[in-house]
Amino acid sequence: MVGRKRKFNSSIPAHINQSALPDGIYWDNNRWFIYVPDPEGGRPRKRTVAGPNARLSELHGAVEDAKTTDVRGTLDYLCTRFEESLEFKKLGKGSQKNYKQNAAAAKEYILADGGRLGSMAVARFTVPMMQRLVETIAAGRPAKGPQPALPAYPTKANHVLRYLRRMFNWAIRHGYCQHNPCLGVKQVDEVGDSKMPSPQAFVTMQAFLLARGARKAHSRGSVPPYLHAVSALAYNLRARGIEVNTLTDAHATEEGIVTNRRKGSRANLTQWNDDMRAAWDWLSKYRAEVMKKFDRPVDIRAERRQLLVTESGTPLSKSALDSAWQRAMTLAILDGELPESERYSLHGLKHRGISDTEGNIGDAQDAAGHKTPAMTVRYHHTMPVVAPPKPKSS
Repeated sequence: MVGRKRKFNSSIPAHINQSALPDGIYWDNNRWFIYVPDPEGGRPRKRTVAGPNARLSELHGAVEDAKTTDVRGTLDYLCTRFEESLEFKKLGKGSQKNYKQNAAAAKEYILADGGRLGSMAVARFTVPMMQRLVETIAAGRPAKGPQPALPAYPTKANHVLRYLRRMFNWAIRHGYCQHNPCLGVKQVDEVGDSKMPSPQAFVTMQAFLLARGARKAHSRGSVPPYLHAVSALAYNLRARGIEVNTLTDAHATEEGIVTNRRKGSRANLTQWNDDMRAAWDWLSKYRAEVMKKFDRPVDIRAERRQLLVTESGTPLSKSALDSAWQRAMTLAILDGELPESERYSLHGLKHRGISDTEGNIGDAQDAAGHKTPAMTVRYHHTMPVVAPPKPKSS
């Protein structure tokens, strides 16, 4: 929307071309000022940005700076302060990355008037407003006026809600705001898409990773050689990708592998089987070869010797593992080894491993390291087989 044309103001310094002034800057009482949101949610306040001798370029710069500066009391400001806090810095790198993504999703949400949610004073946030935000992200919306179209992301909506709830609680404790507008906001239902491989897809992909990993590195159709071993460990340990990625020599015992669980799950020990032993031995041998090739020192402490390494012998990052997995999955589909409908995630192997665990839900819970049966049910996709009732004889 184009505003009214700026009228000529005879009091503006003569060296300023008034027709070239940026939108959002004003002249009064021998000063240039802009309007900024009130931290308490009241009427916008005037902020002086330049004096009468300022050049036109400086005025344009002041307006641009105001767009990128976090105004105290806004969502932008609170999110930035939270990321600078000790509480945030104590989080793992993966959690920090996810929180920053959730913060960006909230801050860049476009309101009906075309403004960003991040530039709005949090004192004006209400529970109904936050509920609408969560439900809109979950259900999506078509483009309307200044608001762009949003795809439906139910899981993302709940992640944003959990981030904001925690961030506002921190802000209250540190005096940055007076209330948490996310308390009382209800999460949306998520579609339970585990992206778990079918038994046949898992076997097919395992053979594909083994064969393509044996090809010359970076040749056409090759995949990183360690992926077949990663897949085997993720399945047998019922582990997340990050839990496999951070395995060290300290996790291997005579009886089996101790899994370093995340997300509050309990660590457990999975007894060796042939596939686990073959995968571990292969990764250990591969690591020794590349470490020797590049003359890298071997840490004397077992807990510092990461099992997964790159082709140059450096510890493999989780992001590199995720990228390698997605490229291998795409290659398998393009080469006709796996139907697109059978694509699955690395995390889906945890679902497959838990679902293939023998016994009842309690046995699967112990194997997965879950603290509650409810969490195990989310991962256990096998239908229970039960005996019919047996009538008592009279």
